Amino acid sequence: MKPFNRSSLIAVLTLIILFVTLEQSKACTRVVYQGPNKTILTARSMDWQTEIPANLWVLPRGMERNGEVGTGSVKWKAKYGSVVTSSWDIASSDGMNEKGLVGNLLWLVESSYTPFVKDGEKKGISVSLWLQYALDNFATVSEAVRELEKEEFAVVSSEIPGTDIFATIHLSLSDATGDNAIFEYIDGKLVIHHGMEYITMTNSPIFDKQLAISSYWNNIPGTIMLPGTNRAADRFVRATYYIRAIPQTDDIRVATPAVLSVIRNCSVPFGISSESEPNISSTRWRTISDHKNLIYYFDNVLNPNVLWVDFSKLSFSENAPVKKLNLSNNEVYAGETSASFVTSEPFAFLGL
Repeated sequence: MKPFNRSSLIAVLTLIILFVTLEQSKACTRVVYQGPNKTILTARSMDWQTEIPANLWVLPRGMERNGEVGTGSVKWKAKYGSVVTSSWDIASSDGMNEKGLVGNLLWLVESSYTPFVKDGEKKGISVSLWLQYALDNFATVSEAVRELEKEEFAVVSSEIPGTDIFATIHLSLSDATGDNAIFEYIDGKLVIHHGMEYITMTNSPIFDKQLAISSYWNNIPGTIMLPGTNRAADRFVRATYYIRAIPQTDDIRVATPAVLSVIRNCSVPFGISSESEPNISSTRWRTISDHKNLIYYFDNVLNPNVLWVDFSKLSFSENAPVKKLNLSNNEVYAGETSASFVTSEPFAFLGL
């Protein structure tokens, strides 16, 4: 390791300034804890300038879906059941399936998707279903990468209803082995970063440049200095450092709150926003997915309690009903809440 000196500090600060000028997006953070004895936890925050109503859903196996982009839509039947967090009940933005595969959607303003013509020859899928497609069809990250890298369909985006905001998203997947993959569409091409080492992800810039700043900070001990702002580049550095600095343990009663403390450290305090820096937005909610024990935690910043869902108490069988836990009105729950889900009609994914 190179010694910490003034030259390396200047280089890091210069790189940070460059990244700040590139950030144009809504903010989120995602980080993976790779503990001993297959103790794998994925945490993420959802940051947004306005309210982004969230509900939890139990989606069983066997559900028939299509890409919602016209006659060329991809069609499939869910192989695996999942628990997901919806955004506005038009998209799955976060979740884990019964095999321990976790998906997280984060904003990436640099996203530029493959050109798509509705009802044309090219198969397509709405970006609102991108994460759900992975949870429905794959048990591991490697399996997902092998299939998605074929690019047999286009990911298609559109404006968020009621706004002029064009949805630009990148996708992260993690699994019960601690494997990771980041999927980004840059200049119309799918770019995949696949490896155990890709434990941290934020927003802009593209993931290649996030890795660049991380390499600089690896030479500066976190006990000496860490960047403290709410910007994506700074959150990336803090998340990467703290997820490795917290206790490395297979005691889930220690690991889970430790990981929660990391994602809270990388959150933006409620009510914080900046008209001149739209990339800084309040954290609305956070999740932690326990891949080994199949427990999904949800932390709403406007509620005093953390709730969780134990998959062993749910039915994902093909004949099981869709169930919903309404959280969009900041309902208060605490602890294990599987019994509070109610049978519901599935939400409709946003399409073209």
